[in-house]
Parts: sequence; structure tokens; C-alpha cells
Amino acid sequence: MHPAIRRITDSIFTRLMLLGLCLVVLGIVLRHHALTDFLRKDLSTVVESQQLALASYVARDVDDKIVQRQALLERLAAAMPPDLLEQPEKLRAWLRERYDYQPLFSAGLFVVDARGVAVADYPVLDGRVGANYSDRDYIAAGLAGNSYVGRPVMGRAAKEPVLPISAPLRDGKGEVRGVIAGISALAAPGFLNSLLQSRIGETTGGFLLISPRDQVFVASSRPEMMLRPTPAPGVNLLHDRAMAGYRGTGVTVNAAGIEEVSAMVTVPSTGWFVVARVPGSEAFATVARTQDFLVKGGLLTLLLFAILVPLGLYLVFRHLRQAAAHADRMTLGELPLEPLPQYRHDEVGHLIAAFNRLLAKLNQNRAELARMAHHDTLTGLPNRVLLSDRLQQVLAQAQRKGTAVGLLFMDLDGFKDINDSLGHEAGDELLRQVTARLSGIVRGADTLARVGGDEFVLLLSDLGDNAEEVASIVARKCIDALKVPFTISGKQCSIGVSIGVAVGDGESTADTLLLTADHAMYDAKKAGRGRHVVRQAGTTVTPAPAAAGASADAGGMHGLQNRLK
Repeated sequence: MHPAIRRITDSIFTRLMLLGLCLVVLGIVLRHHALTDFLRKDLSTVVESQQLALASYVARDVDDKIVQRQALLERLAAAMPPDLLEQPEKLRAWLRERYDYQPLFSAGLFVVDARGVAVADYPVLDGRVGANYSDRDYIAAGLAGNSYVGRPVMGRAAKEPVLPISAPLRDGKGEVRGVIAGISALAAPGFLNSLLQSRIGETTGGFLLISPRDQVFVASSRPEMMLRPTPAPGVNLLHDRAMAGYRGTGVTVNAAGIEEVSAMVTVPSTGWFVVARVPGSEAFATVARTQDFLVKGGLLTLLLFAILVPLGLYLVFRHLRQAAAHADRMTLGELPLEPLPQYRHDEVGHLIAAFNRLLAKLNQNRAELARMAHHDTLTGLPNRVLLSDRLQQVLAQAQRKGTAVGLLFMDLDGFKDINDSLGHEAGDELLRQVTARLSGIVRGADTLARVGGDEFVLLLSDLGDNAEEVASIVARKCIDALKVPFTISGKQCSIGVSIGVAVGDGESTADTLLLTADHAMYDAKKAGRGRHVVRQAGTTVTPAPAAAGASADAGGMHGLQNRLK
């Protein structure tokens, strides 16, 4: 057959012209309802997942900042000499020194005695010293011997929303002698300012930080909602469930009568929860456009086709319907993702072939994204996400088998100087060469991961009774492997490595191993670098001071524990 004639006979438009589309009306109606309903459900799932991810990130960030301030206040309470309560001027100087060194409490610090009367503060505020604060919830809790995150209030001195936190001051006998309190402005840089400035969508979307205990909005992307009481029960059913303890996602109508897709995640340290919300009009905008498109398309089709030919429509679209059903079963998980069968070579066949090519490309991209999500793009090593998962698996295996676990936290010595002098590209090449040398030491069952700029973690599993000895041998091998100079950009460069080694068993926790290894690494740094220190996980240690040039908020933890969560 002549190619031109074959193209005409194979054309779907020719068949539509000859046979007609008697089922087009029914098809339009069914498609309008089914497709929009399916699309709304699908979009709802996607948007809820996105909102949950955003809320989880913000909740972790808020929790880290609260925990950091509580920990600092508890350390100050433990470090303050009790006799300073009788010496207000020396106590004020002591507070000033701590405030200037690590000013996490932007609105200041103050101390009250056992009666709840303020005896010293910094920065100095008129009228605070001598005032009785025993009626404040956070002071009452501190006098009762508990650290406490108080109710967020409008600061009388700061004239802006603040959050008070307290910790008890004990003497040598463990008796409460007073309370130290720190006040943070909610909108202060480094605290909740990022949440207050965040928006989701184009209109009313954003974040809420809610305290169920106090029934108040702690913070909001809409400044006018800060410190306002939460809605009364019955106004927003999803909010009522969240106040009762529900955490998750849902679609609701807020107090203003606007439909929203919301996700709620708890802030563990305070019992607050974060709400990430986006208006339904924005979340489901595609549904409205699809409905409009379907209506216009149906009217146009009715004008073009007046004769309905059911049998002809079935014959023409039989293979397309089979392909659509096959694809739909794949979307529902009833069949694996696989190429659709191609029966014809007309437009439908070309569409199926294009779909098959697209499916193959999507599968390839999905595999690549999965690899990128768990590996460091520079070195190809497992990243902190995969390391955290492997660490949990190794601890579970150690608990089952009764074996030991070793964790080496390595920090390169001298990397910053090379990176600054030769440039970031040279620094990247140096990290790749370091990775290659360290990889030659690792067993198949162990995990070498990159968790920071020049920080590596080596996880040793299935160790025997001589776990400390084996871990020390591996640490010395790592140190020796980096002693040979590197050739970077035609220049010889030398670096070293300080290694903190934590040895534990199945009863150890991931946090304990990480904290122990981190402190051990600091001891190795302090001892002269280029060496290793071994500790049993769980050994009580004094937090090491931050290394020169390290960020002040690391607090001796080197940031590793937070980065792996």
C-alpha cells in the first residue's frame, strides 16, 4: 500500500470521521467526575506529604533551638557558685560574662533567690532587681526543682513577644537556692525569625507554632496571630484534633472559612506543635483548571460529532483503553511499572511508545534520585541519612548477636588551610583522594561516610571482645594512610586526622556513640592532633570546648548529633 494511503487509513482522525464518537458524551461526563476526583485525591496526597515534610523540618529546627537554650541554662545553673546569690554585683558580672560569650537569650538573664525575688540581671533593666517573680510559671517550676519552658508572653521590658526558660540553682546538698532565667525574643535572629518570615503559597499559607498547654499561638507567619488564644472548640475540627494530640495531615476549613491542607508535627522539648498550611484554592488549582478544560473540550466535541457510533468507538479505542487500564493498575500498585504493550502503529501506538520511553526515563531518574538521597555527591560515600540508617541496623545486629560496635569520628587536620590557599576545587580533590585512601581500609561489612565538610565517620560492626584493640588498629591505619603527602594541583600537600573512637554494644544508643566519639575526637585534638582517643560509649565526660574557629553553638557536640537526626 502506498505510504500516503497507509497514513490516512492508520490515522485516528480518519476513523473518528468515519465511525463517529457515540460514547463521547458519556465519556466526557465520566471523565469529568472520575478524573477530577482522582486528581484531587492524588494532589491531596502529594500536598499533604510536602506539608508534612516542611512541618517536620521546622519542628526539628524549633526543637533544636529550645533544647540548646535549655541545655545552656542548665549548664549555667550547674556552674554558678551558690555564694554569688549573696553578692549581687559579682553575680551581675558573672551573668554579663556568660551573656557576652554566648548570647542565646537575646532579652537577657536574671537570677532570683529562694523567695522568687530578683537579685541580679544582665542586661540591667530598671525595676527588675528586687521584684518578686514567684507568681511566674517558670519561676515557680524552677523553685520546685525543675527546668521549665514558660508561657510565651509580651515582654514588659522588651515590648515584644518573648519566651522565658528557667533552671533551678542548687547548693552542694542539692537544695534549691534560687532560679536562673533566660529570656529570648521570639523574633530574634537565630531563634524563630525564620518561621515568622516564611510563607507557603501566594496568599494565606504559612506556619503556625501552637502551645496546647497554654492554648496560644506562640509564633506565626502572620504577625498579627502571635500570642493570640487558639480558636474555641468546634471552629476548626482538625485544629481540635491537633489540640487533643493528633499529629499528621488533613484537609480542613479554618476559622476564616478558608479550606486548607495542613500538617501537624510535635516539638518534643516543649509539647508544642508546628502547623504547615496552604490554602486549598492553591493546592487544588490544577483540579479547577482541569474541570474547566474538560467542560470546554466536551462542548467542542459535541459540536464536532453529532452521530454516535458505540461499536465503532469501542473498536477504535479498544487498545487505548487496554493501555489506560494497564497504566491505571500500575498507578494503583496492582502491576509493576513496565512498558505498555503496543499493538498498533497509529497515533495511539506512537503515544504508547512515547509513554514507554518516558516511563523508562522516569525509572532511571528515580534510581538516580534514590542514590543521590543516600550518598555524598562529591565523594560517593554514604551521607548522614544512610549512615544513620546503617547505625541503627548495626546496633540492632549487635544486640541480637551480643557483639560490639565501634564508631570512629575523623576530623581532618589542616584541611581548611589547604582549602583557603588552593581553592575549593583543590579542596574537593583532596577530599576525594582522602576518601580513596580511607576506603582501602574499610571492610565490606563496615560503613565509611562523609557527614560534613572535612568530617568522616567509620562504623565498625560485628566486633569481638577485643573491640577496643581492633578499633585502635583501624584508627592507626587511617592516620598512617593520610601521612603520605597528597598531590593537589601539582603541589605536595600534607594533612593529618584526629580520630575519636567510641566502642559500644547492642545496649548503646546511636546518640551515645556519636556523643562519645565526638568528645574523644576533641581530646585527640587537644592532645596534639594526628592521633586517636578511644572511649567506651556511655562513659561520663566533660564537654570539650569548641575548637578554635568552630562555631559557638556547637557546644562541644561538633554538630554531628544534630546533623544525623
